[in-house]
Amino acid sequence: MVGDVAETERRPLKDPVDLFHSGQVVKICAPMVRYSKLAFRSLVRRYECDLCYTPMIVAADFVRSAKARDSEFTTNNEDHPLIVQFAAKEAQVLCDAAQIVCPFADGIDLNCGCPQRWAMAEGYGASLINKPELVRDMVRHVRNQIDNPRFSISIKIRIHEDLKRTVDLCRKAEASGVSWITVHGRNVEERHQPVHYDAIKNIKQSMSIPVVANGDIKTLKDAENVHHLTGADGVMVARGLLANPAMFAGYEETPLKCIQDWVSIALEHGTPFTCFHHHLMYMMERITSKQEKKVFNVLSSTSSVLDYLNDHYGV
Repeated sequence: MVGDVAETERRPLKDPVDLFHSGQVVKICAPMVRYSKLAFRSLVRRYECDLCYTPMIVAADFVRSAKARDSEFTTNNEDHPLIVQFAAKEAQVLCDAAQIVCPFADGIDLNCGCPQRWAMAEGYGASLINKPELVRDMVRHVRNQIDNPRFSISIKIRIHEDLKRTVDLCRKAEASGVSWITVHGRNVEERHQPVHYDAIKNIKQSMSIPVVANGDIKTLKDAENVHHLTGADGVMVARGLLANPAMFAGYEETPLKCIQDWVSIALEHGTPFTCFHHHLMYMMERITSKQEKKVFNVLSSTSSVLDYLNDHYGV
């Protein structure tokens, strides 16, 4: 599960909440299935990302199975501050999962925003925005059972059609001790429709804890605009960082140095080929021609990818 456990346990963990009091907008890498794993988190941290989330982990599987723990959660001493995101629907299961990661992470996040059908059918993700009492109980339970007061508990939500319901949910969560709330400014049905930044602004104005804005942030300029539009304390980015992991450092497109960094980090971490290659496909999307994509996207081994990068980019 974790490299060098003894070291990790001795290291004083950071309080991620402190980031929100720095006077700067907190720049956050979103939880992304398959993608926001240790190697990618290591890459974005080199380019001014302040806080990283793991991909969503189903808490019940994580608690039940050592195999799930080993495959779903890896970290190291540099991987901080780190938030582990869980899908859960029972307070004690979420607590048990939080207890397991507590020595190695800086906080957990309860996923109340995933709109995928399987997650909602299981009672996870965005189905929880309709169960504010359950969310409140889960947060309260974790607060009561984790001894470390610096361990954060956040939630990530989508909005309701009727924003009053969302504000009510957020207030209940705040009263139960949630550290901050991330708001994806779309409802459960919306996928590519414009993000409701006005809704995020409204929620921010109703809360006294930090609020993070999420949705359609592709560049550092977008991040600054969203901050001004909403007053949010942080911005969380998913696809924008996949396309350009150096985005938070102000690069308009992925610099070659960042591609070079990804190659060395991925090789060092033993990243599986498919994941290694997919990240490069995203990163090179804007800097390669259609013809080059045709060739690059069908490469099928690490050595052929390395040869291609060397021949075409001197990487």
